[in-house]
Formats: sequence, structure tokens, C-alpha cells
Amino acid sequence: MPKQVVIIFGPPGAGKGTQSELLSSKTGSFLFETSRILEREFEKAENLAEDSPKRYIEFDGQKFDILYEKKIWKEGLLCDPPFVTYLVIQEIQKLFDEGKSLILAGSPRTLYEGEKVMPFIENLYGKENIKSLLIEISPEVTTFRNTHRRICQLVRHSILFNEETEKLNACPLDGSKLVKREGLDSPEAIVVRLQQYKDRTYPIFDFFEKNGFKIKKINGEQYVSKVYEDILKAIS
Repeated sequence: MPKQVVIIFGPPGAGKGTQSELLSSKTGSFLFETSRILEREFEKAENLAEDSPKRYIEFDGQKFDILYEKKIWKEGLLCDPPFVTYLVIQEIQKLFDEGKSLILAGSPRTLYEGEKVMPFIENLYGKENIKSLLIEISPEVTTFRNTHRRICQLVRHSILFNEETEKLNACPLDGSKLVKREGLDSPEAIVVRLQQYKDRTYPIFDFFEKNGFKIKKINGEQYVSKVYEDILKAIS
């Protein structure tokens, strides 16, 4: 069976992470989340000295300061596309070499990333093995979901907000503390993130269509199980 790549787009709070985890469990594909790659990189750079060469990444003729990228990321802004693209390409190559199928949650995030990353993925996996989805929700739903979002401190998956989970203090799966993502899910940051999504991610969709990567749309304001059912139909 050929290896495949499933790409799931959607605004903040659309459920990309939740649906990707479900899909990963069912298919055995590796769950590739750009946000986790960034978090890992930022954690590694936290204690670097000012003059440490490891604080910087060079790609496409440019030099990027990891600590600066962390600063703007925490403000709700997207990191510089070449910086993110470098990390994404390195990780995808590694996973391909390990023989893994991929589920990309929210990546690529900008037109620059799309133009660099999609030909790279196509060359590795083949266009016929790439499926793209867009989970759609309204700005109002985005705001509600993100301001109520909590994540598991250990694995960092999101806990859905409802009457049953509202008073939970620990993750029901691993027992670790439930925490809010500092800065990223404040009302102010969400406004910025929505505008960033509109300004910087929307252009990717035209790029996909023009280059033969069809995007199937999914109603993300349904129950999680119904969204998941629609995703399975879309990629089958």
C-alpha cells in the first residue's frame, strides 16, 4: 500500500488537532503538527546564550533568530515562513525516510510554505497520494473554542470544552494537569490569529487549486464524530 499524506486546513479552533489525532489512530499515519515542531524548537533554544550559533537558522539565503521567532509566535503572529519551512522540510524528509504516511494539521500555513513544501511532498509521495481538507467554522466559533481551550500538559492535546469537561483539572487519558496555552488563546491573540489566517493562509487555497491539489471542504461546526465521519468519506 503506497504511503500517503493528508493535509487538514482550518482556522484556529476548527478541530484540526482533534481530527488529526483520530485519523492518526485509525490509519497509523504520523501526526505532523507544525505547532509542536515550533514548540520543540523554542524549548531547545530557551537557555541559549546571546552569541550561541545554535540560536540562528539559515535557509533560502536568510538568517533567523529562534528567540525572536518565539516572541512573535507567542503574540499570535505567524513565524517567518522560511524559518517554518526549513523546520517542516527537515522533519518531513526524516519521516519519509522512516517510511511513514503523514497527517499534516494546519501546514503549510502561508503561500511561501505552500510553494516550497508542496513540490517537496509531491516529489516524495506522489500527487495521487496527497489528500487536502478544509474544516470550516465561523469567527464566532473560533473565538469561543479558543478562549475555552485547555491542553494536556504532558501530551499537549486539546480537551474539548463541554459540561462534562468544564470542571476537569486533570487529563482523563494520562492524568497530567490541564493548562491554557499562555498568550496564544487570549481574546486579543485570537483576533490577531484570525486576521493572520485570513491574510496569510487563504492565498494557499488558490495555489492548491491552480496546481491540481483539490481541497475538500468539511463543516467543522458539527459534533466531533460527524466531522470525523465526513473526513473519512472525503479521503476514501
